[in-house]
Amino acid sequence: MPKYGKQFWRSAPFIRLLIPLTAGIVLSNYIIISLPVIVAIALTATIASTFFRFFPSYLKYKWRWVNGLSLNLLLISAGTAIMYFQNIEHDTKWIGHYADKTKLITVTLQEPLTAKNNSYKALAKLESAFVNGQWAMVKGNVLLYFKKDSIAPSLQYGSQIIIQKKLQPITNSGNPGAFDYKQYCAFQDIHYQVYLQPKEYTATGQLNTSFLTQLLINARNNVLSLFKKWVPGQIESGVAEALLIGYRDDLDKDLVRSYSNTGVVHIIAISGLHLGMIYGLLLLFLNPFRKFKWIRFAKPLIILTVIWGFTLLAGAVPSILRSAVMFSFIVIGESLGRRTNIYNTLAASAFCLLVFNPYFFWDVGFQLSYTAVLSIVLFMKPIYKCFYFKNKLLNSIWQLNAITLSAQILTLPIILYYFHQFPNLFLFTNFIAVPLSGFILYGELLLLVVCKIPILNVYTGKTVSFLITQMNGVIERTDRLPYAVTNNIRINSVQTILLYFAICYFAWWLIKKQTRGLVISIGFLIPFFALNTIQLINLKNQHKLIVYNIPQKKAMDILEGNEFLFLGDPSLTGKTSLENYHLQPARVQYGVDKRDILPNTLISDGMIIGHRKSILVINHSFYFTPSDQKIPVDIIILSGNPKIYISQLASVFTCSQYVFDSSNPMWKIRYWKKDADSLHLRHHTISEQGAFEVDL
Repeated sequence: MPKYGKQFWRSAPFIRLLIPLTAGIVLSNYIIISLPVIVAIALTATIASTFFRFFPSYLKYKWRWVNGLSLNLLLISAGTAIMYFQNIEHDTKWIGHYADKTKLITVTLQEPLTAKNNSYKALAKLESAFVNGQWAMVKGNVLLYFKKDSIAPSLQYGSQIIIQKKLQPITNSGNPGAFDYKQYCAFQDIHYQVYLQPKEYTATGQLNTSFLTQLLINARNNVLSLFKKWVPGQIESGVAEALLIGYRDDLDKDLVRSYSNTGVVHIIAISGLHLGMIYGLLLLFLNPFRKFKWIRFAKPLIILTVIWGFTLLAGAVPSILRSAVMFSFIVIGESLGRRTNIYNTLAASAFCLLVFNPYFFWDVGFQLSYTAVLSIVLFMKPIYKCFYFKNKLLNSIWQLNAITLSAQILTLPIILYYFHQFPNLFLFTNFIAVPLSGFILYGELLLLVVCKIPILNVYTGKTVSFLITQMNGVIERTDRLPYAVTNNIRINSVQTILLYFAICYFAWWLIKKQTRGLVISIGFLIPFFALNTIQLINLKNQHKLIVYNIPQKKAMDILEGNEFLFLGDPSLTGKTSLENYHLQPARVQYGVDKRDILPNTLISDGMIIGHRKSILVINHSFYFTPSDQKIPVDIIILSGNPKIYISQLASVFTCSQYVFDSSNPMWKIRYWKKDADSLHLRHHTISEQGAFEVDL
C-alpha cells in the first residue's frame, strides 16, 4: 500500500480537487441551496484566495490554512453549482412547469422502439407544448409506451410526433424496499411518461436526427443482425450482444440471475474489463510498429479512436465511460512521455465524469467500477505476495485469483448494501468465466472482420456460440450448487460506512503488521454488529400485513417474526421476475423466510385476525343482508374486481378503512372512492398511493 505523506498528495493533485467537488455535489443533493448563496460563497472564496497572494511570505505561512479553505470552498461551490444547473427543474422551460396545462405536445424519438410484452417503448425528447393558445418551447425527456399495433413499429429514431394526451409523472410502486425508479429516471432528466393508443398521437413525417447517433444506431443494428445470423442459439447470441456492445434486451432473465448469483454479472454488463481486453489487443497489434517514428503520434490516436468508438457503440454507460476516460489519461500521459500516478488518474477520470454529469455519483455501476479498480491497485500485490509458485502456470492462476480477490474487498460493502447477497463461489466462477469471456470477446471481434468471408464466418460464429454455451453451462451448474450464494443480507448506509472503515483498518493491520489497525477495525465492527442485533430484535417482534402494488395482480404478505405467508396470484411465486422485482426487496428488508402456517395469525374465509387488527379480504361478488348489529372490522380489502358497492359494505360492517388493491380496474376504483367519500370513509388506493402496510 502507498504511503500517504506530502509526496503522495503532491503526486496526486486530482484527489485534493475531487474531495471538495464531491462534497459539494453530495451536499446540494440533500440540502436545497439557492443560486445566489452558491455565487456568494464562490465570490467570497475567490476574493480571499486573491488577497492571500498579496500577503508577505511570513503571513502566507502563518495563514496558509486560509488559502486552503478558500480553494476548498471554491470547489465545493463549484460542485453545488454543477448540481444546480444539471437539475432541469431549475430551467424555466422544463416541461414540469406546463405538464398540467397542456394535452398537446411535440416530441422527437431519441432511440428506436424497443418491444415489450404488451407495448413498444422509446425515450423521446420534448420539443414544444401548446400552452395558453400558443406553442412554447419546452425541455426534458419523456418515456413513451405505444400500444402494439401496425403503426407504431414504423416509427424510428428521429421521428417527430404530436402527442394528444396529458403526460403522467413517473412514480414509484411504493413497495417496501423497492428500487427508487423515480429517482433513477430523474437523474436522466426523465420525469414523465405516457401510454399512447393509436389515436392519441400523430406522426408529422419529419425526422430530427443526429449524424453521429444515427451512425452508432446503424452500427449497433448491423452488429446485432450479424450475431443473430452467425452465432447459433438465441441465448448464445443474446450473451454475445451483451458482452460486446452491452445490448441486454435479448438476454435470458434466468441466465442473468445465475450470472448475478455467481458473481460474474460484470461479464455481461459492459465494463472496464471489456475495454481493458480491447486495449491490450490494440497494444499487441501496434507493438511490431514501435520502431517507426510515426507510431509515436499514430499509436495514441488509433487507441483513443477505437476506445471511444467502442464506448459510444456500447451506449457510453457510466461503467465503461469511466474506463474510457481513465484509459485516455493513461494513453495521453504515455504519449507525452510522463509516468502516470494511478491514484491521480483514477481521481482525474472521476473528476471529469462528475463535472460532466454529477448524478454519476449515485450510479451503482460507477461506484462498483471505482471501488473495484482502487481495490485491485491497493490489495492485489499484497495478496499476490502471500504465496509463491515456481511453476508459471500455477503462478498465472494465482495471479488471476489475486486480482479477483482484491477486487472484492472494497466492492463488498456496496454489494451487500444494494444487492443484499454475496456470491460464495465467485473465485471459482471468475477463474473460469473471465479468461473464457476474453476468448469470446476476441472471437466476436474476429467475426466482425470475417463476416463477409464464406466458411470462415460460419465456423467463427459456431466457435463463439460453443464457448458461450460452455461458459453458460458452468455458471448455471454452479448456481444450482448448495450455498452458492448467501441471500437476504441486510445492512443500512451507516453500517456500510462502518464496514468500509473496518475493512480498511483490518487491511492496514494485515499489511503493515500494526496492532493499532486491528484494534481500530474491531472498534468499527462493534457498532456494526450492535446495529445488526438491534435490527434482528425489532424484526423478531414484527407482525404486519403488506398489500403490494403490482399492476393487475393481487399480492399480500403476512409477516410474523422472521417468517411470512403469501396470499395472492400464483404467478407471483416460484422465483419469477415479478416476485424478485416487487416482493423480494420487502422480504429482504424485513428479514423473513417463507412458511405455510403462522402460529399467531388466524386466517379463515377471507378473515385475517392478528393481535391488534382484524382484516376482511373480499375477492368475489356476493350478497350482503343488512343487519341492525353491524360486524366490526378494522380494514376491508377489495381485490379481484368484485361486484360490490361500498354502501352495501357500510350497511353490514363497521370499518375504519377500505383498501383497493391493484387487481381492480381503475374505473371501478373511482366509483368506490366516490362512494367512500360520500360516506366519509377512509380509503387507500394501492395503484395510486403505493403499497399498504398495517401492524397486526
